[in-house]
Amino acid sequence: MTPQIGAGMQQAPHPVVVDKVFRALSDPTRRHVLERLTARPASVSELAAPYAMALPSFVEHLKVLETSGLVRSHKTGRVRTYELATDQLKLAEDWLGHQRNLWERRLDQFDAYVMTLKEEESK
Repeated sequence: MTPQIGAGMQQAPHPVVVDKVFRALSDPTRRHVLERLTARPASVSELAAPYAMALPSFVEHLKVLETSGLVRSHKTGRVRTYELATDQLKLAEDWLGHQRNLWERRLDQFDAYVMTLKEEESK
């Protein structure tokens, strides 16, 4: 069973899906590819051009991005073109936002506790 994010919100995505997204985002080459795709879709050769790596190695990066759902591709003739798929980026943003809210609440509770201790100490 997948945990809920909060009352009235959609169910949280399966942890494996989140893991794939963050694994894809963990590599600087893949993050750079995503940044480049924000401007426009691009072919494999266009995306690979700035990198000093063999094409098969670069294509593995694209496969990780596609498997995670961060990009999608289509083939026209012999040219495969990649484009950004923003839904999965939203998933990462939502997960990080949830973590931030959780820790802000915890820190607020801790702050309130410390203030209570200081008030008791000053009596």
